[in-house]
Amino acid sequence: QVQLVESGGGLVQPGGSLRLSCAASGSIFSINHMGWYRQAPGKQRDLVASITSSGSTNYADSVKGRFIISRDNAKNTVYLQMNSLKPEDTAVYYCNVVMNNWSYSAWGQGTQVTVSS
Repeated sequence: QVQLVESGGGLVQPGGSLRLSCAASGSIFSINHMGWYRQAPGKQRDLVASITSSGSTNYADSVKGRFIISRDNAKNTVYLQMNSLKPEDTAVYYCNVVMNNWSYSAWGQGTQVTVSS
């Protein structure tokens, strides 16, 4: 059993910053991929940023240059530093971890990020 616990969401004004955290616990033998996704009302759940256990990263074009994904493999934790937030970033953010030789995928419960003046 693997659980992902997210934290760090909230209400922020445009131009502000938030840092999301996602800590995984349970029967984790290896982590292959970690990522952040978001879903706005009426929209699909889309990839925001991802990182491999070796440190390779990729970002959606809409957040490139503003968001930074990082991870701490020893703590099985992935972070998303969000800077220069825009109203368009408003969504529920979900973390995802693929682990154990790509055999298992777990999702966090989601954390609401609202960017509004």
